Amino acid sequence: MKPIKAGLLGIGTVGAGTFQVLQRNQEEIRRRAGRGIEVTMVAARNLERARAVVGAGCEVVADPFAVVNHPEIDIVVELIGGYELARELVLQAIANGKHVVTANKALLALHGNEIFAAAHAKGVMVAFEAAVAGGVPIIKALREGLSANRIESVAGIINGTTNFILSEMRDKGLDFATVLKQAQELGYAEADPTFDIEGVDAAHKLTIMAAIAFGIPMQFGSAHIEGISQLQAIDIRYAEQLGYRIKLLGITRRTVVDGEEGIELRVHPTLIPSARLIANVEGAMNAVLVQADAVGTSMYYGKGAGAEPTASAVIADLIDVTRSATVDPYSRVPHLAFHPTELADVPVRPMEEISTSYYLRVTVQDQLGVMADLTRILADAGISIDAVLQKEPGEKARTDIVIITHQTREKFVDAAIGKIEQLPATEGKVVRIRLESLG
Repeated sequence: MKPIKAGLLGIGTVGAGTFQVLQRNQEEIRRRAGRGIEVTMVAARNLERARAVVGAGCEVVADPFAVVNHPEIDIVVELIGGYELARELVLQAIANGKHVVTANKALLALHGNEIFAAAHAKGVMVAFEAAVAGGVPIIKALREGLSANRIESVAGIINGTTNFILSEMRDKGLDFATVLKQAQELGYAEADPTFDIEGVDAAHKLTIMAAIAFGIPMQFGSAHIEGISQLQAIDIRYAEQLGYRIKLLGITRRTVVDGEEGIELRVHPTLIPSARLIANVEGAMNAVLVQADAVGTSMYYGKGAGAEPTASAVIADLIDVTRSATVDPYSRVPHLAFHPTELADVPVRPMEEISTSYYLRVTVQDQLGVMADLTRILADAGISIDAVLQKEPGEKARTDIVIITHQTREKFVDAAIGKIEQLPATEGKVVRIRLESLG
């Protein structure tokens, strides 16, 4: 059977890795796919660099639309990132009857509903394993490997930059700004790290996983997003003393509140018991914990970024598309695991209705009755205390009181924090970090 022809949009870190792994493992890939996969055309801004990567046997062009409109290209691999241009190119490729492989989580989180509808109508595939957790095959696990299960929750460390920063802050006791600078110097963080450190990148990935896990449309606009830029080293130390580690987690789960089903969709710093396996994922590694009714708890771990780990996922998608190219579209694995007509219109629950446990740090003047005031306010809000850590008074007779609560609703904690901050002895804002046992 003649080889299938692919066109690459972008030949940066991931694009170059994809081309090189395809070349290096071409015989193994041919045996797996049943036919060869050849990159015959590449679109790039830097033509000279692109030609140095792909050599003389591949056409290099500056116009990406030349790739998506070329009649001999069967699969378009979109690796340019961003929103609008990528959306135009992907939709044009679909309109031309071409399959698409993409690593663009932002594109899918924001425009995935439109893209998948167009692909379904045209009878082509959009594959996106590389969009979440790099080389970790979590999309295939959720969409295929766990298809017998009712998935209850997904919780993941899905941004390597923030995990590296938090690991360094914990190990070395450094503040956020110092470690961020180190991460940029080492290439773990971009010059503008906003999407990573403010949780947006993780929310893009979580939105995709939630859609597949629960059979719902993409709902990125409903996600609650908090990053780590305001996290202080002292809270990492206090958490450690109490038996927890802090990670930036993406969490999505089914919930029933007052008899109505909803979906949680949230990204924020989270205390996790240090005995949990996921709490010990360090550096720039990724890990995703899935809880399902039949299989129980499973965890998927590996490199979440990098040229060849991400290329591994891109090429796995290329192989899947090649295998299924001649299959009747209705018989293929649906983009979001559930057939398009079976997607559920389950709402994402507002953050104030979420129930979890909390870490609260209050800086107070060392006065008689302060602890009694705190416990009274929490009790009046219906919040039960699980543990307390009180430090010896320091400079200017101030002390930190750290409280771990039992599970309660966010709105009750919001109300209690408002009252605590109004106490005469309270100095500054109350630090609130959510806690998940992940048992």
